[in-house]
Amino acid sequence: MKAYVGVTDGGWHRFLAARPTLTEANFWRPSGGGFKALNPGEPFFFKTHHPHNRVVGGGFFNGFEKLRISEAWDIFREANGATSLQQMRMRVSQYRKQPIAPEEDPVIGCVLLRDTRFFPLDAPADQPPDFAPNLVQGKSYDLASHPQAYYFHELLPRLLGTAVEIDLSRPWHRDGPVYGDPRLVPQRLGQQAFQAVVLSAYERRCAITGDKIRPVLQAAHIRPIASGGEHRLDNGLLLRSDVHTLFDRGYLAVDPAYQLMVSPRLRTEFGNGEEFYRRAGSQIAVPRHPHDRPDAETLEWHLDEVFLAS
Repeated sequence: MKAYVGVTDGGWHRFLAARPTLTEANFWRPSGGGFKALNPGEPFFFKTHHPHNRVVGGGFFNGFEKLRISEAWDIFREANGATSLQQMRMRVSQYRKQPIAPEEDPVIGCVLLRDTRFFPLDAPADQPPDFAPNLVQGKSYDLASHPQAYYFHELLPRLLGTAVEIDLSRPWHRDGPVYGDPRLVPQRLGQQAFQAVVLSAYERRCAITGDKIRPVLQAAHIRPIASGGEHRLDNGLLLRSDVHTLFDRGYLAVDPAYQLMVSPRLRTEFGNGEEFYRRAGSQIAVPRHPHDRPDAETLEWHLDEVFLAS
């Protein structure tokens, strides 16, 4: 099992700590960079800057995406730790070598976290015993071999809000309920992280039409949450807003071979839909990585339960 302790901006953590209803967070980095220290579901802790040097909360790693700052704001809003896009731009700008120009929309690194929890202001935790004061981003820990692993054994229950017995020498992550094959993407995403990873996986293009006008693109659930679906990448499609509506209402579907299916009722009920009939039977765009693509059983569920076949 691994854990990560990230150095947090003071305004960021105080803003989110004052809003306990927000259970997701974007632990942004001022440049695109990358983050490979954790596997999805492993714990990520927030440590304040020197000289305070206390752990003030944490969450569970969902994934990492590179987003333009405007995209991060559209998706996460206050979960970015700011009241507005303007305030977020100001905070990000403070940590960049060059301030953000008024017309600039820079790419930032987004460490996506879920199930965040902040400790009471008067009861933070001590920092890890070996956390050097000159670390500016953070530090990862392999708890199977690290001599200070006992520290995290005491800290994890505070993050989870309950006592827990975990063998730190074995891989572990906080999981969510899944359906279908649990070997496919077993980690449950947060609602906002779902939007971010679907947007990235489909390369900012509608899976059916190819449109890339960002304001009209939406992360669609193949199996809705209300029907037992999950915020999982293999339960998602990136669709233009009107296409999303038609998909949710059963006028469009995708078969397990990723071919577009169009209901005859689109024509009989509205006398329209030629854009989609021309595409019927063609393969939609899917993510490059096979394990990110829509799950076959989930597509079958949509065909059986939602699609208007006649």
